[in-house]
Amino acid sequence: MDLPALKRMIEEAWTDRSLLQHENYRKAINEVIGQLDRGLLRVAEPSEGGWLVNEWVKKAVILFFPISQMETIEVGPFEFHDKIPLKRNYSAQGVRVVPHAIARYGSFIEKGVIMMPSYVNIGAWVGSGTMVDTWATVGSCAQIGRNVHLSGGVGIGGVLEPVQASPVIIEDECFIGSRCIVVEGVYVEREAVLGANVVLTQSTRIIDVSGAEAVEYKGRIPARSVVIPGTVSKKFAAGEYQVACALIIGKRKPSTDLKTSLNDALREFDVAV
Repeated sequence: MDLPALKRMIEEAWTDRSLLQHENYRKAINEVIGQLDRGLLRVAEPSEGGWLVNEWVKKAVILFFPISQMETIEVGPFEFHDKIPLKRNYSAQGVRVVPHAIARYGSFIEKGVIMMPSYVNIGAWVGSGTMVDTWATVGSCAQIGRNVHLSGGVGIGGVLEPVQASPVIIEDECFIGSRCIVVEGVYVEREAVLGANVVLTQSTRIIDVSGAEAVEYKGRIPARSVVIPGTVSKKFAAGEYQVACALIIGKRKPSTDLKTSLNDALREFDVAV
């Protein structure tokens, strides 16, 4: 089935859920999820001047749940009970998967990815050369670029509804330090470095303090930025308190472009990894 026909059927089923009882609509939903799993479709994709969110693909992911049945999944001595199967055939796909890494069917893991004990949810896209380190989580529909390092305990948030909401996007060559949290569709541009424990939401104040005057961003980390956690004062009815923010303290140097020297981008600024 061609993409225009798939898109039309997904939109029709989204508007009228009674159509989910018809086999041809169920096949259309399954076809979209299968293409997501093989990397032929993406929830969001690079486009001229930014990223394009394919809302109809996200709708297909949401519709996949009501048409799927709960099943017992047995993996050796382990047992799961879920609606969505696990990805398979990692060897053929050229992906290294360390126990107990898990990726759900409908996510795409490109050749050359290394998954330490971690989790990748349906609709996510993870690019070649990326390390998903121990206990890192890649949420539903998140887009992770190539040659990215998601350090231990990183939490990349997922998004399904509202369908118009953008997923978290981490572009190529980024380094995301230990225990960072990136949620609510925050956009981290290529080659950025986040020090340990940086928390980014749509309401997080992102302040560039590297120049003579502070420059503030919301929901976006500019390319090649080196970022650390910080605090700013905020007045409440009960008094003035410190709230979390993110501080851009500089830019990566050309000497830290190689993945093997990403830690140096932080050490240059005396920042914890």
